[in-house]
Amino acid sequence: MGEASEMIGGRDLGQLDWTIIRRALDRHGWATVPLFDAASCQGLRDLWQTPDAFRKEVVMERHAYGQGRYRYWAYPLPPEILALRQALYAGLRPLAEDWRVRLGGAGAAYPVAYADYLERCHQAGQTKPTPLILQYEADGYNCLHQDLYGAEIFPVQATILLSEPRVDFEGGEFVLVEQRPRAQSIPEVVPLERGHMVLFAVNHRPAPGARGDRRVTLRHGVSRVRRGHRTAIGVILHDAER
Repeated sequence: MGEASEMIGGRDLGQLDWTIIRRALDRHGWATVPLFDAASCQGLRDLWQTPDAFRKEVVMERHAYGQGRYRYWAYPLPPEILALRQALYAGLRPLAEDWRVRLGGAGAAYPVAYADYLERCHQAGQTKPTPLILQYEADGYNCLHQDLYGAEIFPVQATILLSEPRVDFEGGEFVLVEQRPRAQSIPEVVPLERGHMVLFAVNHRPAPGARGDRRVTLRHGVSRVRRGHRTAIGVILHDAER
């Protein structure tokens, strides 16, 4: 505990038990954490109403990504989103470094300071911020995908559900699919309540096998919203080329 000290909506993310979180991520490729209360979720939802704060909006059906809309924030990021990024990097960097070594040790070690990691992204031509807010109406969904954005990839990202299931919307479950070498894929529906965060592998993660660690691939998406309106925030820690 105490590895990250960022206050958001009255919550000190440094008080999360990052040891337990990293253990769950290492075992399953994902972990969930109750994070924000209803008031904090509403405050984050309200950020959608400041269009000048965003660099880009994507209408998903125009690109066969699904059905819904999302907006990428521009720099400078809102203080809440910047704090989330910094706290997540501090808490997840030990796991990211462990995974890097277990997957073959390619690339340089992840630096201690998040500012130094962002500088590495920018040196690789990835200068656009990637945190985003997503909205789905009835019949909305998000196809299975990965948020890669360039050669520089931090291996874990987060989604925070800001709407209340069964009240604001029905359906719209967060879905993960793990693709294993020479084996069938494993689907997983991750249970989330309002204010819960799911942390999950962006692309690859190591998983124990008969001959040591093997590389498995994860993709994520959102099942069809059957009723209502679903809002969530995505926090990716690497930046994008465009």
